[in-house]
Amino acid sequence: MARVGLSREKIIDAAVAVADDGGLGQVSMRNVGRQLGVEAMSLYHHVADKDAMLDGMVDWIFTRVELPADDDGWRDGMVRRADSARSVLAAHPWALGLVESRRTPGPALLRHHDAVLGCLRRNGFSVALARHAFSAIDSYVYGFVLTEMNLPFSDSADDFVEEFTTATSMDDYPYLVESAAAIMASSFQYGDEYSFGLGLILDSIARRLEQGG
Repeated sequence: MARVGLSREKIIDAAVAVADDGGLGQVSMRNVGRQLGVEAMSLYHHVADKDAMLDGMVDWIFTRVELPADDDGWRDGMVRRADSARSVLAAHPWALGLVESRRTPGPALLRHHDAVLGCLRRNGFSVALARHAFSAIDSYVYGFVLTEMNLPFSDSADDFVEEFTTATSMDDYPYLVESAAAIMASSFQYGDEYSFGLGLILDSIARRLEQGG
C-alpha cells in the first residue's frame, strides 16, 4: 500500500474505519498504521498516544451529531439532536462505550454539550432542569441504541414473536402472550418504540418546565 501524507485527521478517520470493521478492541497504533499503510511509529508525530487517538474518535462522533439550531424551540431542538445522535451511534456502535469514558473532551464534544444546554436555557430552563433534561434524554437515546443493537431479531420481530408465542403457555404468562399476539397483529417494528419513548420523556420535561423550570 502506498504511503499517505499523514495528518491527525487522517489518523482519526483510519481509527474510526478500524473500529467500524472490527470493534473498538481492534483499535491500536499498529492496526491504524496498517490501515494507512505506514509504520505505527509514524503516527506519533500527529497523535501523542492511543489515548489521544481515542479522544479524537469521540470528537469525530460529535462532529456528526446535528446540533439544535439557534432559533429552535426546546422540544424541536432536543428531537433534532436526539434523532441525529441515535443515527450516528447506530452507525458506529463502538462509540456507545467510549463517548462517556474519556477525560479529555475535544472541541466538538464541548460544542455539542454547550449547544444542547444553550437550547434549553434559552427556552426557559433553569440550570438544574437543563442538566437533568440533557441527562435523561441522553440516557434514553444511548440505552435505546444499545438495546436495538442486541435484539435477537432484526427490526421486524414477527418470526421471533411467532416462535415465542408458540413455545410459551398462555396459562402461565397470559399478559406476555397477549402482548406478543398484539405485536404480531400490528406489523411491529421495534424502532417505532423510539419516538414513543422519547415523547414520554419530553412530555414529562415539559410538565416540569411548566411548574417553574
